Amino acid sequence: MRAALLQLNSSDDPNENLRSASGFVKNAADAGAKLVLTPEVTNCVSTSRLHQGKVLAVEEQDETLAALRGVAARCDVWLLIGSLALKSGDERRFLNRSFLISPEGEITARYDKIHMFDVAISETEAYRESDGYRAGSKAVLGDVDGVPVGLTICYDLRFPYLFRGLAKAGARILTVPSAFSSDTGQAHWETLLRARAIETGCFVLAPAQCGVHAASQGRQRTTHGHSLAIDPWGRILCDGGEAPGVNLVDLDMNEVDHARRRIPSLTSEQFYVKA
Repeated sequence: MRAALLQLNSSDDPNENLRSASGFVKNAADAGAKLVLTPEVTNCVSTSRLHQGKVLAVEEQDETLAALRGVAARCDVWLLIGSLALKSGDERRFLNRSFLISPEGEITARYDKIHMFDVAISETEAYRESDGYRAGSKAVLGDVDGVPVGLTICYDLRFPYLFRGLAKAGARILTVPSAFSSDTGQAHWETLLRARAIETGCFVLAPAQCGVHAASQGRQRTTHGHSLAIDPWGRILCDGGEAPGVNLVDLDMNEVDHARRRIPSLTSEQFYVKA
């Protein structure tokens, strides 16, 4: 299976972001990709809740979702929309929702980000995702041509039990679309992704936002980039660097079985008395 990890520099303008994402999906399909993945908040990177309230929509009315479903159908690809920021129907909370779209343009899986990014990285950089977003509560396993795919989003990466649970439920590919902060990305991004692949014997595909994100309101965000594809042995298959683009990788599902035979950690765990 050829996969394409799209690295984007989304602004807070959904229409502009849709044009960019659509073009990259078409480029990936032309290069032979059958599974295309976009990063977290593909439609809108914004720190302004007021601006989000103006430009975001509920799922049924979201133009980015409708348009990308059409692009997937026209390009005959599976499309993992890493996530869209959506209105939830609750005026106090938005949703951070990932979608798996079939080559017919149908939504086959939805996943709402479980772990909210509530952190204080430094005295000048802090985030309270839970102030604006409603957390999900359900792990989700999708299917791409018979290959089980576990869906996660960004900060979920720091919670290995979610990835282990998805792998034990059958996942052979784990997706981690992200808008990772620059500081934490430099320190932890690669290490955590490789660890999740090694622990589960899965391919890990992590398309990312990158660079300084244009903002009409609120403060600008800077994200780490370096979209990564990791094989089940923990080896880096591709690195998207720091610029927007299409990153292609060929996945051999036999590698999952090979890694799990060599290190059967999913089946050799022992139960223990808690400290």
